Amino acid sequence: MFWRKFEERLFNFLIRLATIIIIGCLFVIVLTIVVKGLPAMSWDMISKSPSGGFYLGKEGGVLNAIVGSLYLGIGASLFALLLSIPVVVYMNVYAPTHSKFAQYIRISLDILYGIPSIVYGAFGFLIMIYLGLKVSLLAGIVTVGLLVLPIMARTMDEVIRTIPKELTEASLSLGATKWETAMKVLLRQAFPGILTAILLGFGRAIGDAASVIFTTGFTDNVPESILQPAATLPLAIFFQLGSPIQEVVNRAYASALILTIMILVISISSRLLSRRFNKNIIK
Repeated sequence: MFWRKFEERLFNFLIRLATIIIIGCLFVIVLTIVVKGLPAMSWDMISKSPSGGFYLGKEGGVLNAIVGSLYLGIGASLFALLLSIPVVVYMNVYAPTHSKFAQYIRISLDILYGIPSIVYGAFGFLIMIYLGLKVSLLAGIVTVGLLVLPIMARTMDEVIRTIPKELTEASLSLGATKWETAMKVLLRQAFPGILTAILLGFGRAIGDAASVIFTTGFTDNVPESILQPAATLPLAIFFQLGSPIQEVVNRAYASALILTIMILVISISSRLLSRRFNKNIIK
């Protein structure tokens, strides 16, 4: 009895300790970004592109990186979503029960999820060389879209698998086709989870630097075409932190603060939208 109580108290302590460490690390990271980035924030920082070069120019802001990150994140998320939905629908509606092929797809997505982003960047770069393309926003969207594809697909797959099978069977028994069942029943029930999947994909897309350094490139200008290179906030932070000019370093911390705020706003918006559409969910 003594050892059982001791074991319970020990693991309870370890759980609380791990929670405190995680929250503490998050607090320290956010506090550091706010303390260093907030003094550098100004209207010019979010409304102007860097003047005189992103590495040596003292004036201007990071408008080019903000717009580039939004273009890249939205484009890659939409690209991954368009590829994810058919894959998920096949695995959960069209594939036979206990289909080995569906299991192979899930294993493949899990493997793709674990591949480092730098490998995706190298793969995209090789494709660009083979096709004779230059660094561009389009190349970055395709590369990052493939990067976030397994995140979206597996998240949506797990959400749809929690939906009661009786809903699918009832829909099919009433004469609905498999595609109608997938679109009007399963995806509607899984809509909050799909929003979460999109959030995860978008957050990974705008926060990744390794996969875009070879494909998207970097520029001081706001891209006017998907065939032009684009700056992103992670690369702006990476390049500007190494500058010998303090004003440029401060701009890097401002970029980190802007990126953190963007993720926070998207996270809160996703939760609010999920609650809004939870009324359509059968519990």
